Amino acid sequence: MSMDLYEIGYRAVIYFIPFLFALCFHEYAHGWVAKMRGDNTAEKMGRLTMNPIVHMDPIGTLVLPLMAIIFPTGIFFGWAKPVPVNERNLRNPRTDMFWIALAGPGANLLLAVIATLGMWTMKHFFIGSDYFRPIIRGLDLFVGINLFLAFFNMIPLHPLDGGKIAARFLPADVNFKLEQNQHITSVILLALILMGAVRFLVIPVDFTQNLLRILSLG
Repeated sequence: MSMDLYEIGYRAVIYFIPFLFALCFHEYAHGWVAKMRGDNTAEKMGRLTMNPIVHMDPIGTLVLPLMAIIFPTGIFFGWAKPVPVNERNLRNPRTDMFWIALAGPGANLLLAVIATLGMWTMKHFFIGSDYFRPIIRGLDLFVGINLFLAFFNMIPLHPLDGGKIAARFLPADVNFKLEQNQHITSVILLALILMGAVRFLVIPVDFTQNLLRILSLG
């Protein structure tokens, strides 16, 4: 039993903590870009922060990820509470919402690139040191977590960021109907997640991560 608890603790450290940081940075990016575009709602509500407590969603941030740690049979992923944005404060709501939505996945891609640069640095300047190998493995895992979050959120369905990004290119009346029915797509998404349908994201994640691994060796 102690070995099981040790394994759970180990997985919590290498998966959950980096995942939580990636989620917070994702949401912070939304709030920061919204503020730059004229809406400081997130800041007023205490969401323009890296404090994980204010971003936690009971299901997406705690239940699903922790279940994946305790019962490692599925894909480790999740989500946080969306950062509030008041479109009435934006100078150009249609364009501004596009950039605000894109900021989240973009932030995760940025973290993936930074982690890749970290691996490149260690592999080139500390190539003979075994001490840095666990750190390199941890950075590689961090890249995967961020890529998964980025690609998941880019799915073009409301309430995901991808739905808001796609709205920039859709007729206003079509997007209005999609937003009005996002409670339906939310249920569909949750059902697909519970059925394991998000496994298809492994394809673009693995491709991008392997590309970054090649770059980290260059």
